[in-house]
Amino acid sequence: MIAFYLMRMVYQRLQERTALKRLARSGIQYIDQMDGFQFEFYLKALFQELGYKAQVTAQSGDFGADLIMKGPQKIVIQAKRYGRKNRVGISAIQQIYGAKAYYKADEAWVITNSTFTKSARALAQACNVQLFDRKALQELILQVNPTHTAEKVCQDVKPESRSCPTCGNELVVRQGKTNRFFGCSSFPQCRHTEAINK
Repeated sequence: MIAFYLMRMVYQRLQERTALKRLARSGIQYIDQMDGFQFEFYLKALFQELGYKAQVTAQSGDFGADLIMKGPQKIVIQAKRYGRKNRVGISAIQQIYGAKAYYKADEAWVITNSTFTKSARALAQACNVQLFDRKALQELILQVNPTHTAEKVCQDVKPESRSCPTCGNELVVRQGKTNRFFGCSSFPQCRHTEAINK
């Protein structure tokens, strides 16, 4: 009996390890390092490989949609590239629901590298908004197996430009010991830094 339970435990651990390796192939660790602009660019490339004509909307005045996809159906998407501990709330659902009406779309989706709050899930169900959380995004990437990988986009597509809130100069991407970050171009006079995915 003990041998049976031990074998069962070993089998479950092997299954978990295999699943984690498979999900790691999605490149989610690179998506976690992207800023919002890079994430939108990546999603555009991903859906183009599925045969959609994808368009990134203007940064301001987008009426709640970050991407508009035209194919068999018109789909509006809100892309939420968050820190893993930050969950997407109901405001994202409200915005994409409004965008669906404004753009006369057939479907509305919210895609994140994080998770959704319980209230966001409830509102999405009531409004017929499709949610893609971290796991669903990884599964989608593995199904598509895109030529524009998350790693390539993270390295080749520059994050959206920003100004230093301290001195007004441009922030530039710098490489730290473990990850990239924005640092003021007037360093060492100004030592302002901030996360790329802010």
